[in-house]
Amino acid sequence: MAGKAARIAGLRAQDLRAGIAKGALRVEEVAEALIARVAETEPGLSAWAWFDPDFVRSQARALDAHRAAGRPLGALHGLPVGVKDVIDTARIPTENGTVIDAGRIPAEDAFVVSRLKAAGAIVFGKTRTTELAFLAPGPTRNPANPAHTPGGSSSGSAAAVASGQVPLALGTQTAGSVIRPAAFCGTVGFKPSFGAIPRTGVLAQAPSLDTIGVFARSVPDAALLAEVLFGDDPRDASTTPTPPPRLFELASAPPPVAPVFALVQPPGWERAEEETRLALAEVAGLLGEQCFEVALPGAFAEGSAARECIQLAELSKCFYGYERRGRAQLSTEMQGALDRGKAIPARDYIAALDWRRILNAALEEVFARCDAILVPAAPGPAPEGLGTTGDPVFNGLWTLCGTPAVTIPVLEASNGLPMGLQLVGRRGDDGRLLRSARWLMEHLRGDDSGQGDLR
Repeated sequence: MAGKAARIAGLRAQDLRAGIAKGALRVEEVAEALIARVAETEPGLSAWAWFDPDFVRSQARALDAHRAAGRPLGALHGLPVGVKDVIDTARIPTENGTVIDAGRIPAEDAFVVSRLKAAGAIVFGKTRTTELAFLAPGPTRNPANPAHTPGGSSSGSAAAVASGQVPLALGTQTAGSVIRPAAFCGTVGFKPSFGAIPRTGVLAQAPSLDTIGVFARSVPDAALLAEVLFGDDPRDASTTPTPPPRLFELASAPPPVAPVFALVQPPGWERAEEETRLALAEVAGLLGEQCFEVALPGAFAEGSAARECIQLAELSKCFYGYERRGRAQLSTEMQGALDRGKAIPARDYIAALDWRRILNAALEEVFARCDAILVPAAPGPAPEGLGTTGDPVFNGLWTLCGTPAVTIPVLEASNGLPMGLQLVGRRGDDGRLLRSARWLMEHLRGDDSGQGDLR
């Protein structure tokens, strides 16, 4: 790539937005720089399920004309955003990672895509997902090392942001599908509180768990994108009318006092690699009195089983149509999940739904003493090989609780691969979590640029 195009491709979303607003950058320049970046990196990455450079250019020209006419600029004016291919886009293929939906073109945009367009964002393309956003890996490679998994199911979104193809992207999480790929690829991944972002027009896998999340190069960038998407939609019963959030303002502002963190060894801790354990201990040591260790109540040991019960039971219902239309075209992982879900007694499923309330009540005592919980984002760096998307053991508990979670790329494994540090906040307190995450990223790295590492 030429010098200026390479510099543009390396900018954070907030810097691109500022340059466009001041007239130092044209949206068409940004679009061309990123189109060139895709051409350079995509053959070895396979982050995109659908990408049309001319479609990107037409949006960019329209946005430049909008600004030239002196019209008001939206919060995301000119910013390219990758959209996971389980999120409906009008007149653009949305194939949900399965051959059963090959050629599917929705008539309407999902709620979040409508919000992107209203805010002036460019729908840059559709990022690859695993099959029906579950476990069977897709063709995407990890930009940090193509011999290692990029994670899943939001693999394309994480890889596209990490490789500089796009500054922002959307994903979804039902167990660990935002946090884990962000950690493996070395980006910021933010899963908001359950119900904060409407899921209308998004593939439903397990509606009691499904959450839309975002990928970015910095915490404020993630907040900027998420703020546009937060809202209420009567078509999604998980949402409620709430005042507009101030996520970007909160994430960008210094905290009134230095935040305090609770270091937790979550259920499944024995699956954490030694390198991960040592890294968490080092972070706690650097934080000193701002970090204390706490043990979660014994009830949390039941969380993983409850989350899996809910996911499989609801998946078997939501994906019944796929099974009926083409079970033989589904992966063995998906066929097994459908069979396990159908075998779950109604009594066990209904009982599992109670665990969110129980566990969040227990977390109140922890959050009374801290701003955020510190836990690993994954057992270690991205595993070698492409036959798995990695272990979501340290993600699913927080998806069940519906608490906001964010991973920041401040750790590096001995093999050079990124490792994410996950922070968890009280449900509904997303802005405070993001502010604490930005503070910690700056504290450990000296900035929030996504450069450097903590060894």
